[in-house]
Amino acid sequence: MKTLLEYVPWIVFGVVYKFGGGLYPATGALMIAMTLLLAYFWASTRKLPQTHFALTIMVLVFGAATLILHDVRFLQWKASVIYWLIGLLVAGSVWVGSKTLLERLLGAGMPEDVTIPASSWRNASLMTGTFYVLLGFANIWVAMTRSESDWVTFKVWIALPLALVFLFGVILYLMRGALTREPT
Repeated sequence: MKTLLEYVPWIVFGVVYKFGGGLYPATGALMIAMTLLLAYFWASTRKLPQTHFALTIMVLVFGAATLILHDVRFLQWKASVIYWLIGLLVAGSVWVGSKTLLERLLGAGMPEDVTIPASSWRNASLMTGTFYVLLGFANIWVAMTRSESDWVTFKVWIALPLALVFLFGVILYLMRGALTREPT
């Protein structure tokens, strides 16, 4: 549920872009929606999710640059920078620490009686890292070769659903290799 909530600001961005006057009002709406979501997380758990906090800071910084300088490229590059950071962190975690970043993020949501082999976590992390690096390049390609409207459509209605479908696929991949423990 939390993961789905994190996509709401981007849907707000897309709707405001389409019906509320273009990129600059949509950027302001995105900044407000991200901040409100962060406030909601704080009010409901008294904790700030690190990932969402970092994303909110990046949205506020790149969004402010977009609004102040009236240059959409800041917002367009922000998406690719985030995708590349996610990709490099997730893939790089294969070689650092005892658990991959993906295992730390998704492992808590797995049933207690399920054990997923380390090799599955490694493979899933490398696939996820590659996916996000490629998504970052696709975002920049669309931003630089297509219209602003095409980029917004790609960002909100293609990249975000594609990321959700990919996440679902990764979970299925992990579960197919899961081992269930017998109750003792």
